[in-house]
Amino acid sequence: MATFNRRKAKRKFPISKTLRGNKQTLHHPHLEEGEVHRPTLRRRGIYLLPNAFTTAALFCGFYAIVMAMNLKFDHASIAIFAAMVLDGIDGRVARLTNTQSEFGAQYDSLSDMVSFGVAPALVVYAWSLRGLGKLGWLAAFVYCAGAALRLARFNTNIEVVDKRYFQGLPSPAAAALVAGFIWLMDDLRFAGADLSWAAWIITLYAGLTMVTNVPFYSFKQVNFRKSVPFIAVFLIVLAFVAISSDPPKVLFGLFVVYGLSGYGVFFWRLLKGKPVSIIQTKVEAPDLK
Repeated sequence: MATFNRRKAKRKFPISKTLRGNKQTLHHPHLEEGEVHRPTLRRRGIYLLPNAFTTAALFCGFYAIVMAMNLKFDHASIAIFAAMVLDGIDGRVARLTNTQSEFGAQYDSLSDMVSFGVAPALVVYAWSLRGLGKLGWLAAFVYCAGAALRLARFNTNIEVVDKRYFQGLPSPAAAALVAGFIWLMDDLRFAGADLSWAAWIITLYAGLTMVTNVPFYSFKQVNFRKSVPFIAVFLIVLAFVAISSDPPKVLFGLFVVYGLSGYGVFFWRLLKGKPVSIIQTKVEAPDLK
C-alpha cells in the first residue's frame, strides 16, 4: 500500500506578521512561515559643514571662559569676537549649501548661549565685577538671564517679527559691548577693579536691552549677490584698514554706536507716528513698483 508523506511543505507565499508594539500588519513576498520581517530604519544624520562652524563658535566661548580663569582677559575678549564671526558664518553656509536643519538651529542657539551669554558674564565678573560683591554677580546674572530670554524669544517669534529689525539688542552685539569694553580697557592698561561701576553699567545696559522691544537693524535686507558701485568695495577696504589699525578702539566704538542706534530708531518711529512694535500683525501687500 502506498504511503504518503504527511509533512507539510514550507509555504512560500506572502504571510502576515504583526510586530510587537506595532498594530500594522506587514507583508513580505520572500518570507517563509515562522519568519518575521524586521523593517530597516534609516538613520537621520546631521550636516557637517555648518555645524562645524557652530562647534568652532562654541569652542571660542568655552576658551574665553578658560582664559578669564587664567586672568588673560585680552585673549578672552578676542575669543568672544571670534565666536561672533563664526556665528555669522554658519547660518550663511547652511543657506548657501542648502543644509538647514532643525538640529542646526537648536545647536546654534545653545552655542550662542555659551558664547554670548555665559562667557561674557563670567569674563566681566572675573575682570571687574567681583569687587562689588552681591551687586557684581547680580549684574552678571541679569546679563546671562537676558541672553537666555533673548534667544528663547528669538526662536519663538522668528516667524512674526519684521525681518528688517531685531527685537531687542541681539546677543552677539551685547557680548561685543561687554567684551569690547574689557578689551579696550585692558589694552589701555586700566585695571578692572578701577572700572567696576562702568563695567556694571555696561553689563546691565546690555542685559536689559536684549529683552526690550527696541528695534535694531538686522542688515538682512543687504543682498550680497547684487552688484554694487565701485565705491562700496573701496569703503569695505577702508573699514578693514580702520579695524586693523586699532581693533579694540574701532570695534568697541562701532558696537557702542550700534547699541545706541536701536533707541534712535525707536524714538524716530515714535515721533513719526509709525508703529513702534516690529511684530507683524498682518500680511503686508507686495510692493509692485
